[in-house]
Amino acid sequence: MRTVDFAPLYRSVVGFDRLAQLLDQAAKTESATNYPPYNIESIGEDAWRIELAVAGFKTDELTLEVKENLLTVTGRKTANDDGSERRYLHRGLAERDFERRFQLADYVIVTDASLENGLLSISLKRELPEAMKPRRIDIANGQASGLIEGKKGKAA
Repeated sequence: MRTVDFAPLYRSVVGFDRLAQLLDQAAKTESATNYPPYNIESIGEDAWRIELAVAGFKTDELTLEVKENLLTVTGRKTANDDGSERRYLHRGLAERDFERRFQLADYVIVTDASLENGLLSISLKRELPEAMKPRRIDIANGQASGLIEGKKGKAA
């Protein structure tokens, strides 16, 4: 694995703190674990779905949190204290705790989350505020500018 030192870049740029933070975060994410596996699917122009394979987890063992455009999915497995001691010949199912983070774009919100057949599905949608949506502006013709002509008349 390669590690890249971005320190020289930080000395020559001003005001790009968020970009520097994202570069650092991306470098750390490469070395992180790939558990649990996930898919990101586009289901519309401004809608997406994230699916995480969380087989063996119950809904009360999973937590979703959105804070400052960062979606964090956390799984904390409760101890299996059912009274009987189990002896495994092979244990290939991962029942470990995890934390998976997704950086969300501006105005992207979580609309729904569901757990079915071991897949956690998280629906996302971009909702722009009214002030950010494109709007049409009517163009007035030259005869509607009486206010400017009125100022000319007073000055004469």
